[in-house]
Amino acid sequence: MATKKSKRPRRYWLFKSEPDVYSIDDLERDGSTYWHGVRNYQARNLLRDEILLDDGVLYYHSNAKPMAVVGLARVCKEGYPDQTQFEVGSKYHDPDSDPADPRWFHVDVAFVAKAAAPVTRDEMKSEPKLADMMLLQRGSRLSVQPVTAAEWRVVLKMAGLKESW
Repeated sequence: MATKKSKRPRRYWLFKSEPDVYSIDDLERDGSTYWHGVRNYQARNLLRDEILLDDGVLYYHSNAKPMAVVGLARVCKEGYPDQTQFEVGSKYHDPDSDPADPRWFHVDVAFVAKAAAPVTRDEMKSEPKLADMMLLQRGSRLSVQPVTAAEWRVVLKMAGLKESW
């Protein structure tokens, strides 16, 4: 499948999910899912324009004790309109979004692996090589955020994971 962008090196991302909404166990069971319901314009722009096929995803359980990277996924379908924006009754319904010019987008992600041990936010904060990681910055609340290649390698090592695709 050709990507919508010219060939570029794989990029890396962190996607947040609450474990009681959709956990790494759910992703492992399902194999893949569409990453819907994002209603932040900055995150939307990443999903629509920047996140491409085969990019790597750190799967992060937020609003959990402890908050942690719990696994690895890969993007298996590039950005396309999030249909929940058009579904009346959906908590993600946006009555102002036009099907001819959709406002909200999502990508599909596929399960790759669970972390040998979750990498907690506190553990990441104590790692000097992750000092600039967006996740660890005060006020950083994006549910989809970029991760540098160096940060990716550090977190994978901490999680006992290897990139395997």
